[in-house]
Amino acid sequence: MSYTPRLKKKYTEEIVPMLFKKFGYKNIMQVPKLQKITMNMGVGEAVQDSKILERAVEDLTVIAGQKPALTTAKHSISNFKLREGMKIGCKVTLRGDRMYEFLDRFINFATPRIRDFRGLPDKLDGRGNFTVGVREQIVF
Repeated sequence: MSYTPRLKKKYTEEIVPMLFKKFGYKNIMQVPKLQKITMNMGVGEAVQDSKILERAVEDLTVIAGQKPALTTAKHSISNFKLREGMKIGCKVTLRGDRMYEFLDRFINFATPRIRDFRGLPDKLDGRGNFTVGVREQIVF
């Protein structure tokens, strides 16, 4: 018997049947579900000091539970002293059980600790993506 994240269990046992009843779905594949959570951290100061990028990688590793991939600049911008191919950030993609565990921790523990928290935005883009920006990593 393997471990099932709390949020995933709640989704399959409570939320899916509720959505079936509310919207009249005929197939389980019609019910909306999470595919992935992508976190990224852009570190503009990494152009001058690469140690800042290393600290950002450590922070994102602790938050996500897996090592992030480094992102590079796509274009050179002379005003920012930025050259194409320079490492300027990191990103990590969570799927499966890690995704549900992170989302559970984010909703129940991290967001209530954010200073001046006024709720999450209810806007989605045209493709069903939801974006949230968090300024301080200390809440994790």
